[in-house]
Amino acid sequence: MKTIQVPTREQVNEEAQALFDQLQKRLGKVPNLYATIGYSAHALQAFLQFETSLNQGAFTGKEREAVALVVSQVNGCNYCLAAQTMAAVKRGLTQEETLLIRSGRASDQKMNTIVQLAKSIAENKGKSAQNLLAQFFEAGYSEAALIELTGLVTVRIFTNYVYALTAIPVDFPAAQPLPYALQEQPQS
Repeated sequence: MKTIQVPTREQVNEEAQALFDQLQKRLGKVPNLYATIGYSAHALQAFLQFETSLNQGAFTGKEREAVALVVSQVNGCNYCLAAQTMAAVKRGLTQEETLLIRSGRASDQKMNTIVQLAKSIAENKGKSAQNLLAQFFEAGYSEAALIELTGLVTVRIFTNYVYALTAIPVDFPAAQPLPYALQEQPQS
């Protein structure tokens, strides 16, 4: 099987190099996953534009990180769990909150509504239980917010799948394993 390597700046085309330069300036580095997406300048540019646009929508930074965490947990993406845990803590979530969110719950009711719906969308390939949709709207969210939530789930699925296909090295501190007490227990 072919091993996918993280490309250097010199190994990608000029368009991707310009995006790498922007990332370097903004983040202080080009994360391995972004660099790997950079094999296709079109894919990297589309991903960055999609994510940037969604960051200006209905959800706060903490809520966006919560969506990223729960979707990455559903998809078992160690890269995104590491990166998004670090980002979530920088946005003010505690390590304990990140673990609870990864389990599909949040202590804040409004955040819990978002997390449960995002988890359901990811697990059910875009479908969700009607009660979770009803709770989302009852919490005060609009149809526009539902579409943006779908976008947030989708953008994270993209990065989760890129990692699943490439298994590139994780260049962030590993996320803590989900404690057994927070893992879903089979119904008896």
